[in-house]
Amino acid sequence: MAGGKGEWANGPVSRNSKYDGEVTRIALRAPDVRTLVATALDSGAVALAYQPIVGVGRNARTAYHEGLIRLFDPAGHVIPAKDFIGAVETSELGRVIDCKALDIGLKTLNEQQDIRLAINMSTRSIGYADWNRTLHRWLERDPTIGERLIIEITERSAMLSPELVISFMQDLQRHGICFALDDFGSGYTSFRYLRDFSFDIVKIDGAFIRDISATPDHQVLTRALVMIADHFDMLTIAERVETQRDADWLSECGIDYLQGYFLARPTLYPPWIDSTTGPPPPPG
Repeated sequence: MAGGKGEWANGPVSRNSKYDGEVTRIALRAPDVRTLVATALDSGAVALAYQPIVGVGRNARTAYHEGLIRLFDPAGHVIPAKDFIGAVETSELGRVIDCKALDIGLKTLNEQQDIRLAINMSTRSIGYADWNRTLHRWLERDPTIGERLIIEITERSAMLSPELVISFMQDLQRHGICFALDDFGSGYTSFRYLRDFSFDIVKIDGAFIRDISATPDHQVLTRALVMIADHFDMLTIAERVETQRDADWLSECGIDYLQGYFLARPTLYPPWIDSTTGPPPPPG
């Protein structure tokens, strides 16, 4: 792993991040969603919203940010991934989204030398020529990017082709790139593959984390997942932390890092962007 547990913090956390007016588009048919995505990609109406991952207790500082893909609709509204990714993730558009997210994230890492970023990808983008060209173009421009990049792959996606994922990870880990297993505990991973994958980080599925301080069944499952991660020397992150009570319970449980609305919402205005100007406006 690039950096031990004590080396991940790169700044204080703020619980006052600007909320970016994301809207939920209700009852759009899949063809309409695909049209929206294609139009946004063609016009460059795409951005990353950044959410901090924060240490617990005395280590309560931002370790890194996750870059979450966002689209702008023709009216300029910010559309979160949950409203479109399901309609396109198995198609060519899903791979294009992965490429765009990677390109924006690596450009940010190149411009901001003191941050780490996590970028999401699907295993369907492994071997995709444009994705690989994007990564290696930026690595050639700035070799330090690899040591500051974390690639997140969901548990469900990783299990589609575990041997391919293992080979892919081993290749990129030579560049110092870290890997996070997203939605850990959602029910797909064989523990044999978990050993072979050699993920640096596991992010415990938010379905277990929400209201965990008042849900004994989820407490038992989360303790087991933390124990498994510790056994394989992987850092643990709890997703969807929404209350102080849940954050306190997770800290006592031994979780390394927290992510969720209690700490900060995803924002187009992370600390390294001047909020008076902000990111470039969407075209149109």
